[in-house]
Parts: sequence; structure tokens; C-alpha cells
Amino acid sequence: NAFWSCIKKKILVDPILPATIDQTQLVKIDSIVADAILKGAIPGCQVLVAKNNQIVFNKSYGTIAGAQSPQVTNATLYDLASMTKTSATTVAIMKLVEEGKVDIEKTIGDYLPWVVGNAKAKIRLKDLLIHEAGLYPYIKFYESLLNADGSINSKWIVPVQDADHQLMVTPGKYLANNWMDSIRMKILNSPVTAPGKYVYSDNDFIFLGNIVEQVTGMNLQDYCTKTFYGPMQMRSTGFLPLERADKSTIAASELDNYFRKELIQGSVHDEGASTMGGIAGHAGLFSNATDIAKLYMMLLNGGQWDGQTYLKPSTIQLFTSYQSATSRRGLGFDKTAKDNANSKDPYPSLSAPASVFGHTGFTGTCVWADPDNQLLYIFLSNRVYPTRDNKAFSTLNLRAKIQEQIYQAIKK
Repeated sequence: NAFWSCIKKKILVDPILPATIDQTQLVKIDSIVADAILKGAIPGCQVLVAKNNQIVFNKSYGTIAGAQSPQVTNATLYDLASMTKTSATTVAIMKLVEEGKVDIEKTIGDYLPWVVGNAKAKIRLKDLLIHEAGLYPYIKFYESLLNADGSINSKWIVPVQDADHQLMVTPGKYLANNWMDSIRMKILNSPVTAPGKYVYSDNDFIFLGNIVEQVTGMNLQDYCTKTFYGPMQMRSTGFLPLERADKSTIAASELDNYFRKELIQGSVHDEGASTMGGIAGHAGLFSNATDIAKLYMMLLNGGQWDGQTYLKPSTIQLFTSYQSATSRRGLGFDKTAKDNANSKDPYPSLSAPASVFGHTGFTGTCVWADPDNQLLYIFLSNRVYPTRDNKAFSTLNLRAKIQEQIYQAIKK
């Protein structure tokens, strides 16, 4: 009917479904998403399900930026936010560990010369990966770029790129090259709170991204493209999406009224990553569900994809396993809450077994891979449009609700 034609566009539903999937249960995802769009939780989204190495559900819904904007398609790019931590930085570290170029038992100071002499130089990479380094959760780097009245300081950001301002914040805003020195100083001077205790921190992965770049001599974009995205034909996946896609094919994130004072579309939503030129270890990656699924099916396949080996099964097993009795984290990867079935707040959903690994993103994204059931679930949205202050997304618990419906579709 007219309602569905307005908010939903089917992209692919493989007609050859594995016997372990109940299609009538999967179709119920349509109504879950329709309800979320009607309630203003999201303007649109992509939902992908793969079972036994085969995509069995792949749909796009709604629009990229509310009324009068283009419909979401399977080619629409989304800002993955903290899914960057696993989809770029963690897999890069995994590969470097295999090659003997990185040892997670070594310290930050063993790899980053600019940290030597600071107390943070003694922090192990393993503690960064499991968020037990005690680093401050989040630094508002952008605040130093604003004048007292909230306007952008023209000393640091100019409207036209030049030799001294190469870092793109958004098209029409270019940041001074030497700003990166300020970021490093802010990180080095930030407090250490509770080492050995789980404290989720973007700074953990900013350090890890820097380590990848120091060891490889390439930025995170180039290394991940060379090692994973290029060979795997993940043509839509990468940082700085406007270098390869038109803005009209990228879902808008937020109407930024705190820093950039514009609608963010095609530039990274995360303010920290935006002040690093859009390439950072904690945020900045863009992709669509169909493309990013390849990376996680490779992980579910023990490192194999399309006849090529990218990682060893033992490496994947190590990084996707629980690392302590008190934390639910793997190395880089988030996991199922301990004793999930009996938890008052099951995570990521009630039926997710202990084997599940993946990550969520602040913009309204998630990926969860389930080795026990050979199941992959990807949800991409821009729930921060037009503002992060909209509480409907969290109230509906949309990501978990869809994931639980997928588990109901697995025939026992």
C-alpha cells in the first residue's frame, strides 16, 4: 500500500533460504522497523541477516534524512561510528599481531615515540583493547576550536583548503595541520582514572589507530583498504566517503548546533574524529550493510573469504573470546553480557549466546556475529538525525528487538 511504498524499499531477499530460517518470522522485522519510523526513532535503516554464509534478509527502509529526502537503498552509506573500532582498528591489529609486528603484551611506549616519558607509555595494548587502561572516556577536542561566543576560531579553521589547513572537518571547513599536536597533548595530559577496571574510552582506540599507522607507515584508511577492503571488493567501505560517493547517497547524521553549525552528511559525525581529518581509530568509517557483511562473514568463516585467507582461526578465536571474569569484552570486540539468559538487562539481546561478538555505534548501528548459529546481524541507521537528544530510539530498544526476532526465526 501507499504507506509501505513510502517508508520501505526491498533490496534483496534471497529466495533460496536455508532450512533453519523461518521466513514468516523474518518478515516481522518489517513491522518492527515501520513502528520505529512512525514513532520518529529513525528516518530509515538497513537490516541484513546472513545464515550459514548466505544472505537471507537484506532490506532498506525509509529515507536518508526525513521527509522529502531520498529513499534508503542497499547502496546508501551510513556513518558506522564506533563500529569503526572493530571494522578497522581491531582487524588491523589482528593482522599485525599475526605478522609479528605488534605484540599486545607490549606497551604504548614501545610503539609511539611521542608518548615516551609520559605515564601512559607504560599502558599495555591489551588493556587498550579491553578498555581497562583507565583512560578518560572522551575528550571534547573541538571546544578549543571555538571562540567564547561558540563561533569557530578562524585561526584554526578556514573555509578554503590551503597548505597549512589540510584536515577536512566538513567541506568548507579545513583544520590547521599543527592541530594534531594539540590533540596529542590533550590526550597525554588527560587523567587516568581506574586502571584494571572496565571504562569504555575512545582514547583507547585513538592510541591503537596511531599504533597501526606508526607500525605500517600508512594511515588507517590506506592500511585497511590494502589489507581487507580492497581484496574483499568492499568498494563502499572506508573513511572520507565523499572521496568516492555523492552526498545524496550518504545518510545524514545530525544537525550539529554545537560545533560545526551545519547538517552533517558525508563527514564523520563524531566530533573527535572530525578534528583528526575524518580518519581515526575510534570512529570515521562509512559503509553499507551489504559491504560490511563481507568482513564479518570472513571472521565467521575462520578468516577465509572468497578463496583467500585474511586471518588465522586462532587469532579470531583469541580476539573474540572473553578476556576476564568481570568484563564482557573481548579484544576490541564487544560480547554478550555474562549470564545473559538470567540478566535483568540482556545484551545485545536475550537469545544471543556467549559466542556472539561485534560492536554498536553511537549513530544507531550494530553488528553481531554468532559462531554458534553461523548467524550475522547488521543494523545501520542514523538515529541521531536530526538530533542526538531524541530518546525514541533507546526507548524502543530497536536493535535488540530486531535481533531477538531473528533468533525467533531460527527453527529449533
